[in-house]
Amino acid sequence: MTNISTIYKLSLVAVTCFIQGSSCPVLECWFVQEKAGRGGGLTAATTQEKSLLHISTDANSHSSESQRAPSDISPDRVYFIIDPAATLCHHSLSPPRGSIQKPQCEINPFLPQPSDLKWVAPLTDSAFSPVYLQADWFSAALHGINKERGISNIMRAPTATKEHNVILSVTSKTVSVQARLRKPVLLDCGFWVDPSSPLSGLGFAVEWRYQFRGNGRLVLAYDGKTDRLADTQEEGATLDIEGLHEKGNASLILQEAKVRHSGTYICTVYLPYLLAQVVLELEIVEPPSLSIHPSPLPLAVPGQTLTVQCEASGFAPLSLELSWEFKGADGKSRALGAGSVTGHRQAWDGTYSQSSRLELDTSKMDLGRGGELTCVAVHPGGTRRASTALSVIGFSTPSIEDSMAMVGVALVLYGLIKFVSWTFISSGIK
Repeated sequence: MTNISTIYKLSLVAVTCFIQGSSCPVLECWFVQEKAGRGGGLTAATTQEKSLLHISTDANSHSSESQRAPSDISPDRVYFIIDPAATLCHHSLSPPRGSIQKPQCEINPFLPQPSDLKWVAPLTDSAFSPVYLQADWFSAALHGINKERGISNIMRAPTATKEHNVILSVTSKTVSVQARLRKPVLLDCGFWVDPSSPLSGLGFAVEWRYQFRGNGRLVLAYDGKTDRLADTQEEGATLDIEGLHEKGNASLILQEAKVRHSGTYICTVYLPYLLAQVVLELEIVEPPSLSIHPSPLPLAVPGQTLTVQCEASGFAPLSLELSWEFKGADGKSRALGAGSVTGHRQAWDGTYSQSSRLELDTSKMDLGRGGELTCVAVHPGGTRRASTALSVIGFSTPSIEDSMAMVGVALVLYGLIKFVSWTFISSGIK
């Protein structure tokens, strides 16, 4: 019985090891590089070739079958990537079989070089490049399905070999972020450095930049070698310095989201002679506040035209649809259209406002005795409603209840007249 138990445990361990060892995907990628001997234009001409990346977490896990290249891929474009941090083994890079969605992958030649940025230059104080840089270097940019993850890697291979080691990896779990106005925002960015690389331990730098409609600016820059914020140009933007050094957590924290924070953010991590970056999109989404004027609505009479206005304010972005609904006393609802909608107005804090005016012509619209009038605002941040009561008096078509009441009053009056008449007749006889 003991032997069976031992075999069972060993089987579980073997299955677990097999699953862990085979969890890294084989990635189809585009190898993009500039055409040799072509230039002179604003944008250099490039070539694209299909390539295949066999990912593993150690050098001993590549099988002999992985040496075979598909017929549509050149054997020179089959690469074996050793990624000890397993950033390339994330499930978002392995869609289910038959899935239409595919991860995006591009690989490019990379040239290590120093930077003259004041928060990066201290990393390469020496005027001589280390022998370690004399190798084939590549950068890889990947996006998982459903915008679940962004990855940027710098890889090194000894010259004329195809086995690449990931030296620097920068990742983000928040490729696309929506946040509410005046709330804290976390833009995720983390990095990993191969501890066996000679560049590890020589310092690092982190830079966050913002771009929107062609305009860009520095948000903040941190010099990890001297442990100081080298520059910051955004009030309320911070880093977790302790987490940065201990866990490679380079996430940007915005203490209070503003409309002007919507845009593209670039997280760049520098090592001596190397850099990798991920791109994130932030959208500040704030639903509108609604109010109806006048409130409460005055009593309406048949033939009267009543003007009502709905004001939507404090929303972002400016995409908004306003409409009106009316719910009668019978419980039935019907759409009244958008009314007359004004243009957008922008407030000091960057939010927008817009209004709709509705004219209720009681002579043309069957409003009965009234009901509930509702303004509806459809916005990316959610649908909002505001309602007010509408009362119509003296309408021309009586309801069943009113008709019965009128019959009752008529019967009472008839009885009263008969009683008075009988009283007078009786008095005359006496």
